[in-house]
Amino acid sequence: MGIVLGSNRYGKAEVRVVHVARDGDRHTLRDLNVSTALAGDLDATHLTGDNSQVLPTDSQKNTVYAFARRHGIGSPEAFALLLAEHFVHSQAAIRQARVSVREQLWQRLGPHSFQRRGEEIRTAEVSYDGDRAQVVSGITGLVLMNTTGSEFHGYVRDEYTTLPETTDRILATAVDARWRHLDPDTDWDLAYQQVRDALVAAFVESYSYSLQQTLYEMGHRVLDTRPELAEIRLVLPNRHHLPVDLSPFGLDNPNAVFVATDRPYGVIEGTIRRDDVPAAVGEW
Repeated sequence: MGIVLGSNRYGKAEVRVVHVARDGDRHTLRDLNVSTALAGDLDATHLTGDNSQVLPTDSQKNTVYAFARRHGIGSPEAFALLLAEHFVHSQAAIRQARVSVREQLWQRLGPHSFQRRGEEIRTAEVSYDGDRAQVVSGITGLVLMNTTGSEFHGYVRDEYTTLPETTDRILATAVDARWRHLDPDTDWDLAYQQVRDALVAAFVESYSYSLQQTLYEMGHRVLDTRPELAEIRLVLPNRHHLPVDLSPFGLDNPNAVFVATDRPYGVIEGTIRRDDVPAAVGEW
């Protein structure tokens, strides 16, 4: 039985780049964390230490900064596309580039003043093989809560079940969503805002009998809103808020006082997709 080299890639992780576009007194701020990963004809560097086909990861880092200056940063997706195409077309040994971006979001306070927007992070990942580009956008850390309009009952009970059924509970989550585009030529900022709005609206407007049901309603609303999207993947942690027993103090608790617990927590995951779209390029 022989031993062979399997799939491999290399790159630079978490290159922080902040770009300020100065249009008179009104500035536009982009705050990105960029990671690159390159794959191709790289067997020699693994097997013999021949680095003649290896673009140093330090050069990849410098490319991020140079492209920010040369091209600006219009959106995470557009910037990742530029980088991915550059690495594939400029390096003979590279067959595929993956560029992942996490954008820290800032809320405008004035022409050149900004405030961080809490936990929320915008994400983008581009994979390019010289012929086809796959763009996956996303959001993480979007914290949402409904203080009513949520039930959970009728579930399986076994000898280890202690959870009481409820017809009125707090439903809270921190949305982690990623959606795959069919068209690599899109108004990325508009698409992001409309997907975010659809996620929030579906959470607010849907009566929930389970977090699974809420997940489906959110994904369905997104695909209804943006017909060019192939699918959306959602991960929804259940941020539990448990009613406090106030009876030792002679007090009732009509769903007014809760303790917020950070662990353990339930996690609900699911993909909502169209049944007539091309398959993804590899894993995403």
